[in-house]
Amino acid sequence: MTTAVHPVDETLPLGRLTALGLQHVLVMYAGAVAVPLIVGRALNLPPEQVALLISADLFVCGLVTLIQAWGATQWFGIKLPVMMGVTFAAVAPMVSMAQTTGGQAGAGLIFGAVIGAGVISILIAPMMSRMLRFFPPVVTGTIIAVIGISLMRVGINWIFGNPVGPTAPSVPNPEHLKWLAEAQAAAGAPGSSLAPVPKGFAIVPTIPNPKYADLTGVGISGIVLLTILLVARFGKGFWANISVLLGIAVGGVLTAAMGLMNFDKVGKAQWFDIVLPFQIAMPVFDPILILTMTLVMIVVMIESTGMFLALGEMTDKEISQEDLKRGLRTDGLGTLIGGIFNTFPYTSFSQNVGLVAVTGVKSRWVCVAGGVILIILGVLPKMAALVESLPTVVLGGAGLVMFGMVAATGIRILSKVDFQHNRNNAMIVAVSIGVGMIPLVAPNFRQWMPHSIHPLIESGILLSSLAAVALNVFFNGAKHDARAAIEAAKQAEAH
Repeated sequence: MTTAVHPVDETLPLGRLTALGLQHVLVMYAGAVAVPLIVGRALNLPPEQVALLISADLFVCGLVTLIQAWGATQWFGIKLPVMMGVTFAAVAPMVSMAQTTGGQAGAGLIFGAVIGAGVISILIAPMMSRMLRFFPPVVTGTIIAVIGISLMRVGINWIFGNPVGPTAPSVPNPEHLKWLAEAQAAAGAPGSSLAPVPKGFAIVPTIPNPKYADLTGVGISGIVLLTILLVARFGKGFWANISVLLGIAVGGVLTAAMGLMNFDKVGKAQWFDIVLPFQIAMPVFDPILILTMTLVMIVVMIESTGMFLALGEMTDKEISQEDLKRGLRTDGLGTLIGGIFNTFPYTSFSQNVGLVAVTGVKSRWVCVAGGVILIILGVLPKMAALVESLPTVVLGGAGLVMFGMVAATGIRILSKVDFQHNRNNAMIVAVSIGVGMIPLVAPNFRQWMPHSIHPLIESGILLSSLAAVALNVFFNGAKHDARAAIEAAKQAEAH
């Protein structure tokens, strides 16, 4: 007599396992590499270190996917078909940290915050599995919508040029810069009677920058966007699922043909290299930044809880409280590992959860195969160098779709909220989104507030999250409704 194997634990032939695992990797690949590109460039890291970020991110994606899908001891791994990737929820706070402190110093602060948040997340995972009542769809939908809206700014800046730096709408007059340099030199000369240049003195940009919103770059972004739309409209199944990746590939080929893509870094990169801890910067632990990242992880783990429950329904496997604890601990462990390897916070990728529903393949070993493929990609530096070499205009066309889909996911979740019979829900969404827009519309609103709390309030995502939770408790109380969380998670396939 043989014991029936649950579809989640079913092992498939190696060829099919590899093909299905590769499909999961392709579906998540564009989202996985977007975050290291955003944060690396916000930190103004050199291209070689941005490529290192990409390699480390893919490597850790694979490693944490193995822990989550395969399982590691009785403490970690929910043992479901889950692909783990870096969460977009942490991007806005990390970009804000990078803009405050750039370079390796800023990188160290980010990695320290990630490590600290990872440790705390492991410790609070059992408690988080019971906090669904504070995050009904009206709250999670609002938070995800604000995440998407906040990230749209990144995609738009990729298309037209960043709002600061060499592609700013205006640049300083070279004659003025020359005068300032001469004045600084003269003031610093021995015996000079000239007063030194005041600290922070700078030339105001007054000359329009011809590189900003260059029509060639805008056209390339438009072609990438059009390709994605055409594939999404006419492609079927697997091809529609990788429309963003195909759009980026078309943009890469086009810019290479136009001579706008430089392959020198790809040629110099090694074929194989081991990903090691702390390759970019040693962590620096700032309590406020750790608190900021921990709040992000609380939101991430609540979303993961709903996702795990939804996945349990899709695979016909009952998810116990202990299963949830193991899955959420792995979110924390993945974030801790991410900080050690100089990457970012990790969570389950819901587009891959959606792929489980589309394909009907419930085996967790497919995701184990996907994790192995990601680890292999992570130790191939040439692949990371190729991604880093992509012009930002190519990523801009794709970013418009990726980040817009995050916002659309929030709207989709909100569409299931009862606004007709509970008018207070509209008040919760309205005020929370308004609060979340403050740092985007008025970034200097915090200038008279204590500097120590700036990292905590300069993220619209965190402000919106706190407002949504507080307002929901105020208007609706904290009703336990796991069914609503599951339905919201099912709506989040694009996030």
